[in-house]
Amino acid sequence: MTTRVNGFASGAAAVFAALALAACSSPPARFYTLSPADAAAPLRTAPANPAFLIEVPSVGVPEQVAKNQLVVQKNAAQVDVLEQERWAAPPADEIRRALSDDLAAQLGTIDVANSAYPAGVPVYRISVNVQRFESWPGKRAAIDAVWSVRSLASQAVMTCRTSVAEPVADGYDALVAGHRRALDVIATQAAAGVRAMAARRGAVSAAGGKTAAAPAVPCPANPTAGGDAGATGKSGA
Repeated sequence: MTTRVNGFASGAAAVFAALALAACSSPPARFYTLSPADAAAPLRTAPANPAFLIEVPSVGVPEQVAKNQLVVQKNAAQVDVLEQERWAAPPADEIRRALSDDLAAQLGTIDVANSAYPAGVPVYRISVNVQRFESWPGKRAAIDAVWSVRSLASQAVMTCRTSVAEPVADGYDALVAGHRRALDVIATQAAAGVRAMAARRGAVSAAGGKTAAAPAVPCPANPTAGGDAGATGKSGA
């Protein structure tokens, strides 16, 4: 009898422990990425011999959003750090990968960051410093970024700033999609900057290397966007 009672008590304790553990466990986390994935989209093939290459180094992001958790605005002075809503990788990596993929696709070239590349092929370094990355659920996804395009051959540089605010619907999927669209606007302007720098290089080559006659390269015009977007800045040599 004693053995049966002890066995019953042990079994009941195990059941109660399992139920208590299930009751105390947190809901599963959801992970988001800024690199769009479409199973129906054809696989993009890299060009065999692009006219120029790009290099997209690490991206700077504000410290308050440099977390795996999504950080959303509660009001103008408060934020919420969402434990169950997380980035698949650190935000700086997510942003860099999204910009790299978008720029390579728009320019028909390859990102050679951290890779060797052949001599004689022009390389343009696209550096991005995100100064504002705000998430307002059900309202907007806002990004301010200072970006530059530098020719590694001539050290000519263009420095611009882009501010984008994309309206978003309710839900965190919509919020992340809004940030994707905002990054697409930044990539589009940076791609236009690369094209302008490449055209400047061609003009200098046609002039026999006389850089003094080369025109200044202004920041690209604002593209059409779903929200408010703007680019300001200057070029230098």
